[in-house]
Formats: sequence, structure tokens, C-alpha cells
Amino acid sequence: MTNKNAYYKSDLGIIKIIYDQNLIGIELTEKVKGENHKSDLSDKIYEQINGYLKGKVKTFDIYDSLQISGTAFQKSVWEELIKIPYGETKTYKEIAQKINKPKAVRAVANAIGKNPFFIIIPCHRVIRNDGTMGGFAYGPDTKEKLLDLENKY
Repeated sequence: MTNKNAYYKSDLGIIKIIYDQNLIGIELTEKVKGENHKSDLSDKIYEQINGYLKGKVKTFDIYDSLQISGTAFQKSVWEELIKIPYGETKTYKEIAQKINKPKAVRAVANAIGKNPFFIIIPCHRVIRNDGTMGGFAYGPDTKEKLLDLENKY
């Protein structure tokens, strides 16, 4: 089956939802490329993301819609990210310890950088040991906006 893309305007910019029978990925993009294939699934996902951005949704109930593709290590990191409570942060080191790979801090950071489910798997909640932002696929300003949003509500 061919993947479909659905685009939605949000407070952060254009959110691209990639799906087939399940959700394959969520990205921020600068423009709509190709056809905009909205569906009940993409609408449901966007509705939750938009609710999150408005401070009304603090936990997602669409995890069963995710089609997670990655290595066993990446999946273990992403599963740990889902456990970080709304409004809280963990360090890369803490995530490495939680998955019983305390020396794999850099590998944890790399796995987080490959997270295909922007916002749904909350990679923005992971910061450096010194309390600074650390990297983020969509830049430090977006990461800071998401963390500020969670601290606001």
C-alpha cells in the first residue's frame, strides 16, 4: 500500500501526517507537497495533536495506531519516552539508565533524533544533564515552545 500524506495548519506550522492503514510518521514541514489525503485516521490524529497544542490534551490515546519501525534499541528508547509525564523532563542519561544501557547516552540521543512520531512520542521532554535544551529535529525554539506549553497548563 502507498503511504498517504495529510497536512494540517497548526500553531507550530504545517504538520504532515504520514499514514497507510496506521500512522507511519508525524513531521513539521514548511509547505504542502503533493496531494493532501486527509482521512478519518489523519483527522483523529491531528485533532489530538491540536488539542495538545491548545493545552487540552495531555495524554494521547492513539498509540495503537502507530506503525513503529526501528531497531530494538530505538524502540526501547521511544517506549521510555512515552512514559515521561506531561510537563516533566528527563535527561539523555536518565533514559539510558532506564533502558539498562547506562553508557549508551550518545546512542540514546541518536535514537531520539530518529523518532518518527513528533509530539506523540515526546522527544522534546529530553534535555541535557546540565539542564540545557539539547538537540531537536525542529530546532531549539520549537522544543522550547513545547516545553513552555506543558509548563503553562
